[in-house]
Amino acid sequence: MADAVTADILIRVEDLTVAYDDAVVLDGLGFHVRRGEVFVILGGSGSGKSSLLKQLIGLQRPRAGRILYGEHDLVSAVGGARHALLRRIGVAYQGGALFGSRTLRENVRLPLEEFTDLPPEALDAVADARLRMVGLAGFEEHLPSEVSGGMAKRAALARALALDPEVLFLDEPSAGLDPITSAELDDTILTLSASLGLTFVVVTHELSSIEAIADRVLMLDRERRGAVACGSLDEVRRSDEPFVQRFFQRRAARAAAGPSASAPGDPT
Repeated sequence: MADAVTADILIRVEDLTVAYDDAVVLDGLGFHVRRGEVFVILGGSGSGKSSLLKQLIGLQRPRAGRILYGEHDLVSAVGGARHALLRRIGVAYQGGALFGSRTLRENVRLPLEEFTDLPPEALDAVADARLRMVGLAGFEEHLPSEVSGGMAKRAALARALALDPEVLFLDEPSAGLDPITSAELDDTILTLSASLGLTFVVVTHELSSIEAIADRVLMLDRERRGAVACGSLDEVRRSDEPFVQRFFQRRAARAAAGPSASAPGDPT
């Protein structure tokens, strides 16, 4: 049974400490992400969500700890071994990060041009297939400025899928979207997860999206400099931690603690 449980884990974070000079953001954090699940990272402003994401995708190195993809540590990996680990992940950034002078097809082609030797017609075929997967068939020749914000987010998702990653990291995917468009993007994430067996790690504070897509959640707290809760959404909702209760009940700290209490940062 233990071997089966271990095999089910795609990412394991152990004793992770993230600091900027003397400011420790995360201290001794540990958690794991299972294969095929939608794992959501949430927390208030300054809780370390963005910092943690940068560690997980290799943009920054932690002060201490390990980030294991299978048996391989991203933190200590160098050269070809590190490159091989990073090839296993895809990333869609908050703003989409699409190149405005390139069509959606050309944007999705970029990682294929960089990391494969496919001929031009094959590059186009793969890019078009990824755009179809996110519901953008027929928009291949459009520029980012010619599509809606939600469509641009899905194009960024298609680009993150270009190299067939094992896990997709999404940074605030619903930010700036209206409720209907946000729900459509949530549906796309769930469809990709179910049809392809992809693992998703999603950083967000949008409560409606969390409720729609999350299999498990990790909740970070600025004061704790680490996790205040981790588990299924139901398990986390039942937590007795005041910050967790305020977040899910959408209550300000002052209202929760009384008028004489000082209010820490807004949990958004």
